[in-house]
Amino acid sequence: MFLLLPFDSLVVNLLGISITVLFTLLLVFIIVPAIFGVSFGIRKVYMMTLLKIFQWATLRIERGAKEKNHPLYKPYVNGIIAKEPTSLEEEIKEIRRSGSGKDLDAPEFELSDIFYFCRKGIETIMDDEVTKRFSAEELDSWNLLSRTNYNFQYISLRLTVLWGLGVLIRYCFLLPLRIALAFTGISLLVTGTTVVGYLPNGRCKEFLSKHVHLMCYRICVRALTAIITYHHRENRPQNGGICVANHTSPIDVIILASDGYYAMVGQIHGGLMGVIQRAMVKACPHIWFERSEVRDRHLVAKRLTEHVQDKSKLPILIFPEGTCINNTSVMMFKKGSFEIGATVYPVAIKYDPQFGDAFWNSSKYGMVTYLLRMMTSWAIVCSVWYLPPMTREPEEDAVQFANRVKSAIARRGGLVDLLWDGGLKREKVKDAFKEEQQKLYSKMIVGSHEDRSRS
Repeated sequence: MFLLLPFDSLVVNLLGISITVLFTLLLVFIIVPAIFGVSFGIRKVYMMTLLKIFQWATLRIERGAKEKNHPLYKPYVNGIIAKEPTSLEEEIKEIRRSGSGKDLDAPEFELSDIFYFCRKGIETIMDDEVTKRFSAEELDSWNLLSRTNYNFQYISLRLTVLWGLGVLIRYCFLLPLRIALAFTGISLLVTGTTVVGYLPNGRCKEFLSKHVHLMCYRICVRALTAIITYHHRENRPQNGGICVANHTSPIDVIILASDGYYAMVGQIHGGLMGVIQRAMVKACPHIWFERSEVRDRHLVAKRLTEHVQDKSKLPILIFPEGTCINNTSVMMFKKGSFEIGATVYPVAIKYDPQFGDAFWNSSKYGMVTYLLRMMTSWAIVCSVWYLPPMTREPEEDAVQFANRVKSAIARRGGLVDLLWDGGLKREKVKDAFKEEQQKLYSKMIVGSHEDRSRS
């Protein structure tokens, strides 16, 4: 038994040295750069290396499939059905022209008009442009994550060994490292904001609160191996304004807050999230609502208005879609944040799905499962564009202003601009949407009658 003591002592010493070296590397290469907001460029080299590996793997899959006569699945990037942007009236006239000899402007209802609605219904079922926005974006290439490509199957021994090596790296090295960094960032955020909260209000408290938030969010960004490119930083949101952005994931908050200082808006939670919220609000005037208050639109609008009227307070960060979309499109913005008359600072966020899917399908995955998927991906790569500030025009209502901001974000981020409400993720189509089509058709018929009576 005593002969084993030197060996046990050696193992303990080696373990202690390994932990010390690991912590030193974390401190020097990750935590300290996060504090000062600098980067050594290691993540970009890592990203370029991954790209070359992905290209080789994809070419190997295509060659192997060709050798074995396996069909390759190609995602429909632009949809299954090719559609031209035409109006209801134009399409119905085209149907009448091809199937009827009557006057195209005839005021009477024609049986052939039914075919327009039948075709639209079948197209919607086959190529639903709403439902597919709530599933993971499909990839043309393979990124060695089996969940991202339908062509994943045995092709060659080298490719299988490479995939297995990737699993070991992601789960045995990257995952523990990222969990350690996330724990460090969250612990420092709770501790730092709690301590700063005891300081008297003033410039010193504001300065410390800002840098504590930035430091902790930057550590959390590194916990996801996030590689972020910020464009047009001169347009970053200013105090007394509202920052609005498209919404793909809960980590959108971390992505933006690691480059700016914002007041958050949200519902009060329990558990760990509640502890973080209570600590944060001590150091910074975030806006948290009770569950019963969230449904009171007037109370929410009042709290937001009071905040933006004080030009010394931080810009509010809001995601007007109200739910996560898969980063291929932007859906309807809720009008609430556009009614209060504040300057709006639009921000477009676009993720690169080659390295990991940032989309959170909340109806399919819980938060813990989602974070595990994030932390076992290769990296989170995204671009952020700060757009010029926008204000509501005198002739605009809140809905028109919201749509104008949404269109600007969609154009800048290369996203599809959709009018549909993201609430359709969990709800049925509202009657108002159905009635809108009925009114368009009715107006076409009734308008013809009025024209005929005037003539």
